[in-house]
Formats: sequence, structure tokens, C-alpha cells
Amino acid sequence: MSSQPEYNDDDRSDAPACFELNDADVAFYELHGWYISPVVLPEALLDAAAAGAERFYAGERDRALPAQGAFKDWRPGEGAPIRNNEFVSLQNDAIRALVQAPPIGAIAARLARTSSIRLLDDQLVYKAPAAPDAAEPGRATAVGWHADHAYWGTCSSDNMLTAWIPFHDVGPDRSPLVVIDGSHRWGDLEHTRFFNDPDLDAVEARFRAQGHAVERVPITLKKGQISFHHCWALHGSLPNRSPLPRLALAVHLQDAANRYRRYLDPQGRPVRIADELLCRRLPNGEPDFSDPVPFPTLWPIDARS
Repeated sequence: MSSQPEYNDDDRSDAPACFELNDADVAFYELHGWYISPVVLPEALLDAAAAGAERFYAGERDRALPAQGAFKDWRPGEGAPIRNNEFVSLQNDAIRALVQAPPIGAIAARLARTSSIRLLDDQLVYKAPAAPDAAEPGRATAVGWHADHAYWGTCSSDNMLTAWIPFHDVGPDRSPLVVIDGSHRWGDLEHTRFFNDPDLDAVEARFRAQGHAVERVPITLKKGQISFHHCWALHGSLPNRSPLPRLALAVHLQDAANRYRRYLDPQGRPVRIADELLCRRLPNGEPDFSDPVPFPTLWPIDARS
């Protein structure tokens, strides 16, 4: 295992901006479904996480998961313009250090108006550079419209959120996250799962046909900034049209109220999510979404086990 840089007071030049979000910031998030932080993550932490990602892609693991096969887990040799790996912070120390950076949990707790924040899971997503001779550069690297909670049917809370952290600057051509403004307030998004459909325009047309006003907001960020979006906010990401790869971590977060609930699909079959395979069971046999091993507390810091 490699040692990681500590997140210390010297790294917190922007800490007041993240620990003291004002009421207007929270009101903006609640109205629009997204929020962009100032630069709050130290460069050394992000660089160490990027190096950790390279180790991970090379097949190195600092620890093993108790279950395999029920989630996205790209492996060397698979190719594909998008690499999608879940639960990486449970397997890689450098990614875990990034996930535990205090601003992530602190900002999330303030935005969600909750007393604590726990990890639900994370996704490390790599997008290949655009081929210079392609007719539509990078089109295959677009991620389709989806609401995160549509994939979390057995989570009881509608107040969860996601922190999206690029490991470098992300401009308009380097596959920024894109959010549909205010879509978290639409309702009836339980089956909006178009992650793997890169045709953003076609799916967007369906939303308009349903009477929704669709305003795209591309989230361009400087290295060290974080964007946050509500669990019901529709989002995707634009193609990577740049000559550089794009690497980012999506950190999915539970508020204090989230618990397991039984949930059925439209055919009446019980829904199960991969998180349930990694945690302990409650006395009634249900998954414990407060298990600190797969779902560590990120905020407050003094509540970490």
C-alpha cells in the first residue's frame, strides 16, 4: 500500500467557503438541483488519486470486495471508450483518501440539510480521448440522461446526492457533466435510466414531449472544484471531444435518514442493488445501509469509525 498525503490545515485555504455555505447557496441547490463549489480539494490529493486510479486500472488492489460480478467493473483488455468501475474507494487507498476529504461530506451535509453523510458507493469513470479523424469526435463517450436514484430503488431517502470530482480541469470539450436544471422537482423519474444511451438529444425530446422545459447546464470545473447534484436531478455527460482523456469520480452519498426499503419493479419483482451484497444484515434480515465498512461516515469527521 502506498502512503497518501494527509488533508491538513495547510491544504484548507478555501475551507471557509465549503464549511460555511450560506442560506443562498442551499436555496440555489434546492431550486436548481445542483451546486458548484469553489476550489476546495488540494492538488496533491487529486494527483495521488489519479496515480491510484492508474494502479487500479493496472489490476492492483489494496483490498478485495466481499462480492463480485453485480456491478460495473471494467478490466484491462476490455477496451471500450468508457471505463466504469464501482466501489473503487473500498479497494484503493488513494481513491478512499479522496472520498474522505472533509469538504465533500461537509458541503453535502449542508446542501442536504442533514446531520451526517455516509458513503453509498462511488464510480471511477475514464473517457478515452477523441479520435481526430472521427466524423463525430467522442460521440461514443457521451453518458445518457439518468437520475441516480432510479438505480437506487431500495434506498428510502429522496434527499441523497452525488459529488462529482474531476481529476483535472474540465472545459466544454472535455466531457463535462451536464444537468437538466430543476429536473429533480419533476417527479415520476423512477425509471429514467438512460446512462448507456449516448443520444442525449433524442431522450431530451421525450422529456419535451412530456411537457417539461429542458434547460441544459454544462458543469465546467477547475481542478479542485466539486459539483453536487440531487439524487433526482437528470444528468449525463457530453462527449469527450478533446485530445486528452477525462477522468472523474462520482461519489454517491447518503443523508442521515436513508435506510433500506423493499422495492418492486413494474413486474412486481423485488429490486436489489449491488450495495446490498457488501453490507451486514439487520436482525430482520434486511441490508444495513449504515454498516460502516462499506458505507463509512464522511461527515461529521468525529463520527468516523
